[in-house]
Amino acid sequence: MERKPVRLVAFSDAVFAISITLLVLEIHPPEDTRHLTHGLAALWPSYLAYALTFLLIGQVWANHHVMFDHLRGVDRVVLLLNTLLLMTIAFLPFAASVLAAAFRDGHGQRTAVVFYGIALGVAASLFNAIWAYARRDHRLLGTTVDAAAGRAISRRFRIAPFWIAAGVVLGALVPVLGVAVITALIPFYWLPIAGEIARPKRRRGGGGRG
Repeated sequence: MERKPVRLVAFSDAVFAISITLLVLEIHPPEDTRHLTHGLAALWPSYLAYALTFLLIGQVWANHHVMFDHLRGVDRVVLLLNTLLLMTIAFLPFAASVLAAAFRDGHGQRTAVVFYGIALGVAASLFNAIWAYARRDHRLLGTTVDAAAGRAISRRFRIAPFWIAAGVVLGALVPVLGVAVITALIPFYWLPIAGEIARPKRRRGGGGRG
């Protein structure tokens, strides 16, 4: 049984909004206000993890809309996969706090980058699973996307898990390099995708000349 995706998208938007807001709660003000400037400066890993994760969740949200703009309906498989995706998104604030703590304390940086990357990679894989399932045999796609646009969107989405995996591997060796590779996802995935805008349905027949 297919359902309209409106409620799923609305619920997803709420989870994205809550998750992205929770990020700032992981930044705790310095306790020593006598050296406030130094204390605020020392929080740079928290600022970095906040900005990185905020923009990454934001781009997942944007591309989530790109995907569901082209679905005419959803079934229980999509509902399950999307729930798992949202569960992973809601986990990212914790992963970001682990990343910030490791760089702030100078210990466990490799583990923190790998942990953060794995969490992000799971989200990217689930995102791709939703699109692949919906697109297979045109199962749930609407008439607003043609074959060429579907392939272009698929190519863009499929890059993310491999890109993140590269960041995880590099992060296990050189943590700063791993974070840099993951950060490079942000400008790439904010680029427009060919065919991402839903094409309006054409009306049959043309008006006669007066």
